[in-house]
Amino acid sequence: MGPVVFRAVPFVNSPPRGVGTDGGIGHCSRTMVEPRRTGWRVALATAGLAVVAGFAWTGSLVGTCAYRMITAPKSADETIHVRPTPSVIVAVRSLARLETVTHHVERIVDLRDRQERLFGLVTGEDTILLVASGDVTAGVDLSELRDGDVEADFDRRVARIVLPPPRVFSTRLSQEGTYVYERRTDVFAKRREDLESRARAEAERTLEDAAVQGGILTQARTHAETTLTALVRSLGYETVEVVWRKE
Repeated sequence: MGPVVFRAVPFVNSPPRGVGTDGGIGHCSRTMVEPRRTGWRVALATAGLAVVAGFAWTGSLVGTCAYRMITAPKSADETIHVRPTPSVIVAVRSLARLETVTHHVERIVDLRDRQERLFGLVTGEDTILLVASGDVTAGVDLSELRDGDVEADFDRRVARIVLPPPRVFSTRLSQEGTYVYERRTDVFAKRREDLESRARAEAERTLEDAAVQGGILTQARTHAETTLTALVRSLGYETVEVVWRKE
């Protein structure tokens, strides 16, 4: 019989209790403890990574919330502070206007800007529909009185006044009652940024025209006669004649 050769085969599973990997006795404790130490190290490393990841996620969440709070638009209840600045008086003018009547007028202004493209082959419109509301004030400007326009005879208790023709003093649009009802720009049209300003100017003109057509100048004349007659009679004159100067 030839020589017998022994080959050491490593244990795939754990070696039998009390037997070491080299087949001897007394190495069981070392061999069985090593895998447990390695498992604890892996568990500790995994827990550490989880803690670090948790801190990173928390920091990212806090940073995102802070960024949104800083960059978020202000709420509707924001407070606007207006810092007063020095006023500059550029003109001083004395007024002697006798405002006798005011008309409140409302109109709808439909303003259209028609535009052509491609040599007139394509057209488009930029339109605005403005609801306008405002007050038109008329009266008599007493600063236009000339020498000799006022004649008074206190002994006879008679006075005669020649007044300039009545006129419209102002046309003011109401900020609350004037608004854009519709704004539309066609595909082939360019949006005009000054269209609303033009519509407001047109609204003021049409409001004044409507007031004049409604008889505001006639009413201003009548009210001026009544007011001045009462004023002169309060001074002791019994007969007061008001004459209107021709334009």
